[in-house]
Amino acid sequence: MNRLEDLIVMKKLQDLMGKKEEKKEISPICWVIAVVLVIAAAGAIAYALYRYFTPDYLEDFEDDFEDDFDDDFFEEEEDDAEEKEETSGEEKTEA
Repeated sequence: MNRLEDLIVMKKLQDLMGKKEEKKEISPICWVIAVVLVIAAAGAIAYALYRYFTPDYLEDFEDDFEDDFDDDFFEEEEDDAEEKEETSGEEKTEA
């Protein structure tokens, strides 16, 4: 009988100790949200690195284009202004 009582006492001790070690289960929804957030964070980091290390070729193109456009535009303005002065000067002398 002594051996049977020892087994019962051991079983009760294991039950008491088992309650202290009881794990909380995380719901599947939390796991799904965690996985989605990890994937989004990895994607954001990859995109940021891509944008940082990729040279901006468009910026160089725009700078060259703007310089040529500005020069031509101002030359045309000056030519137009000179032509207007010449035509208005001719009209004044005729009148």
